[in-house]
Amino acid sequence: MKYPMDIPVKIVQLGAGGTGGHIAPHLYRLLYTLDRPTRYIICDGDVVEEKNLLRQNFSPADRGENKAKVLAERYSTVFGLETEYVPSFIEKLDLLLELIQPNAWELEEQSRKQTMEMVILLGAVDNNKSRQLCHQAFYQSRDLVYIDSGNGEFTGQIVCGVRRNGHTMFRPIGGVQPEMLRDTDKFPSELSCAEAAVSDPQSMAANITAAIAVVNMVYNILAHGECLVRQTEFSTRTVKMQTVLEKQRRRAA
Repeated sequence: MKYPMDIPVKIVQLGAGGTGGHIAPHLYRLLYTLDRPTRYIICDGDVVEEKNLLRQNFSPADRGENKAKVLAERYSTVFGLETEYVPSFIEKLDLLLELIQPNAWELEEQSRKQTMEMVILLGAVDNNKSRQLCHQAFYQSRDLVYIDSGNGEFTGQIVCGVRRNGHTMFRPIGGVQPEMLRDTDKFPSELSCAEAAVSDPQSMAANITAAIAVVNMVYNILAHGECLVRQTEFSTRTVKMQTVLEKQRRRAA
């Protein structure tokens, strides 16, 4: 599948924690190098805590600050890009649909010709209820690239779903792993203090590996106009990735 390389692009990222925090610096650098209008919006309602410093992309000076704000201000300033972030959890379908709604750009002021932007939704969340929300938004979108990442302490998976002209070209994470759609966990804002304190173990290596896989997919789409990878799974213990490719339809090391 080919992607246009000459139209504006908007990336909406849900989650600025373990994986999302490591995605951000690379995507800001990528967008800085592109010769087209870009927007990058990071969304997260969480604040930086002492425990986050062990594996997330934050420093002691960031403690108490909103995670999305920290990342957006830090890297947009470095690369001279506009700072855009939402300092809250996206837990309503109408809000998510509004964020991923393609906007029209007037690239040539004299011609008055408008060009619709390409939208990429990145799911760097740690709960399936948020993934279910993204799943609904995906199927209500006419055109959308939805890349979801998820990982545990040593393993993880990244799935790229694609909608084009109202048709599903490649299934999102909910289509690849339908059991995720039946999960009954909670949104981050619904967790009690005790529940929030208990989380699945993760490691810095797994978060970084997941982030690099996401960045690779986005890079191929934006820099080369093509991404053959539909799904990849990894293990940080064996330093191995298994990938499902678009054309070969097989697993390759």
